[in-house]
Amino acid sequence: MKIWHVTHYGEPEEMVLAEVDPPVPGEGEVLIRNRACGLNFFDMLQCQGKYQSRPAFPFTIGAEVAGVVEAVGPDVAKPSPGDRVLSLPRGGGFAEYTLVPASRAYSIPDSMSFKQAAGMPVVYQTSLFALDHRASLQAGEWLLVHAGASGVGTAAIQLGKAMGAHVIATAGSAEKLEFCTAQGADHVLGYRDAAWVDEVKRICGRFGADVIYDPVGGDVFDLSSKVIAPGGRLLVIGFASGRIPSLRANRALLKNMSLVGVFWGRHCDENPGYMGHLHERLTEMFLAGTINPPVGATFPFEHAPQGIRALANRKVRGKAVLTHA
Repeated sequence: MKIWHVTHYGEPEEMVLAEVDPPVPGEGEVLIRNRACGLNFFDMLQCQGKYQSRPAFPFTIGAEVAGVVEAVGPDVAKPSPGDRVLSLPRGGGFAEYTLVPASRAYSIPDSMSFKQAAGMPVVYQTSLFALDHRASLQAGEWLLVHAGASGVGTAAIQLGKAMGAHVIATAGSAEKLEFCTAQGADHVLGYRDAAWVDEVKRICGRFGADVIYDPVGGDVFDLSSKVIAPGGRLLVIGFASGRIPSLRANRALLKNMSLVGVFWGRHCDENPGYMGHLHERLTEMFLAGTINPPVGATFPFEHAPQGIRALANRKVRGKAVLTHA
């Protein structure tokens, strides 16, 4: 089978496309013949050695796959060979076949494409965990979503609307703002101009947004703390801007606000059944038509480095995925 190897820390273009034998599933494992693989910003960080986990060389990135079960271990009752599944492997997704625990292979409905399935788990599970479990978003509240055209931003817009919130989305270009509107945002604002701060106050009323979803950090985070309503929740999703910001404690005091960390992966590790629970909820939402994961760009499997680069350069709206012929 073909597989992408990271043989040293560097840029994604330095990965090596190798040929190896497919793995054989052991006890509690299933082998998936991949049809699509989701791309994430942290794929770039892993290539560069800037991510929190550093596996031994050579290693293979890729945390979202969707495909068909090829084979199962001797003790696995389900899924069965031929079943359509998605999974969140701990690396190893950039390959024609991926070995995963049977407990992390989740069925996907016939009406969901493999591309959608591969692009859904990380961003939609992160956003549902953030908005529901961490922020307790309520119907009728104002939700401000930064980087609304990104994968996590798109998921947050759709889920916020599904939960009955009023949604304001920010993005960096007219095309991306239009995309946010198509995902259900009630209002869209360009965040390259600091005037968005006054606009949020105008739209929400003098108190500002009840929940702010921030995967950007940096200046966007600093300004967000000025437009949060009393009792509001500022969700720390990530730091795509490259700068990890800080918050003066007196602002939290004066606003009666909460600064809320969102580390979905750790919560799933500490609560083994939680990932499957979220998958069931998201599947129900998809079948009901309240969410519809958009695939913004597809790249052939052999063009994985170009796909990562396009995502890192913010050239993709929604999710980017690799596809197999």
